[in-house]
Amino acid sequence: MKTVFFSLIFIVTLQAFDASNGLKQQILEKILTNISLNKELIIWSDNKELIEEFDKKDSFTTTADCKDATLLILENKKNLDKTCHEKAIFVLDYALLKEIPQSFGAIFWKKGRPNIVIIAPRAKQSSIIISEKLDDYLEEKIW
Repeated sequence: MKTVFFSLIFIVTLQAFDASNGLKQQILEKILTNISLNKELIIWSDNKELIEEFDKKDSFTTTADCKDATLLILENKKNLDKTCHEKAIFVLDYALLKEIPQSFGAIFWKKGRPNIVIIAPRAKQSSIIISEKLDDYLEEKIW
């Protein structure tokens, strides 16, 4: 009986993880369609599941090498190549906004809900134009 119970918990956890990644990808898609980098948007991420999802979309171009990207979506600071840290960076953890000064925005979960933060001065410094549709998520500084 315990084996069945733990198997069910494991399956539910895996499905919740997949749903979380799917929701994260959908939110990122909305954000990315409402920003402009004044050049072609080419995405690199250290989250391979996100890259696979963006590859399925015709409206996004991805790359396997951060050097060829114009936007990095970063989940872990350790995965940031030193030659790529001057690119536009969107992070998947709020703490990374503080740790990576060139990052301009984040999506993260707090109390079970997704939160979006875009730091307006950092976006402006990186020449990133933010659509009015994202005004609700603009902040002047990190909290």
